Amino acid sequence: MKIPEDIRETVRERYAAAATRLAVLDLRQERASDTSCCGGGSTATTDEQDARSQASCCGSAPVGTTDEKGQVVFGPELYGLEAAEGAPVAALDASLGCGVPTAVADLHPGEVVLDLGSGAGADVLISARRVAPGGRAIGIDMTQEMLELARRNAATAGVDNVEFLQGYLEEIPLPDNSVDVVISNCVINLAADKTLVLTEAARVLRPGGRLAFSDVIADEDMDEATKADMAQWTGCIAGALTQTDFGGALTAAGFTDVEIRTTHRVHDHAQAAIIRATH
Repeated sequence: MKIPEDIRETVRERYAAAATRLAVLDLRQERASDTSCCGGGSTATTDEQDARSQASCCGSAPVGTTDEKGQVVFGPELYGLEAAEGAPVAALDASLGCGVPTAVADLHPGEVVLDLGSGAGADVLISARRVAPGGRAIGIDMTQEMLELARRNAATAGVDNVEFLQGYLEEIPLPDNSVDVVISNCVINLAADKTLVLTEAARVLRPGGRLAFSDVIADEDMDEATKADMAQWTGCIAGALTQTDFGGALTAAGFTDVEIRTTHRVHDHAQAAIIRATH
């Protein structure tokens, strides 16, 4: 299936703009004494925090970081102290995922981890700490600006068992049977061909390998207007699969032991979920 270029390019442009805004903010802020995540330790001004929210894929209107009750549904606040260990503040601030895949991936020293849609690199850097010694973490992103941001964050963290590659999730630039774990944080819903993404994830996983995603699951009754809205698509809602469809796509790609557990509502028509499976 040919990937619709309008969807791919719209998502790429939004990520590129996000990375550019974040890079400008990072140049303004001196954080030499606060290079690792300490949970709520950001020294950013209110204007800078607002700019970071606007810079991320799920942060701009019509999808916000909090719900109508003020509860956090996207963003770095979902990470606790232990979950965020290893990620510099700049990398974590740039994260606007809907969960913490590294918290459920059960990572072990010596493993190779691949993060699909790695953005500014927070989950890659967290993973790198957990698979050391002997393991490594790889991030893949289609946006050059995000890759540059991620590499800078890795240098700040002093982590050397990481690698960031440019590529599409539908064409992962890695050989067959080369990784132990595939993770992703609120990115699969942005892909135009999710079946192909999951097939690629299965291809690069070794036999017995694991998949651990945080992602958005659409309600069965999501209306057609939301599904057709490109702003909602790039905001992590319109492109989401239903739980039934996601489970079916994983099975079709060769995964077993599929578990999809919803965690919190992120939209009138969608919920965040932890998605795990074995290859």
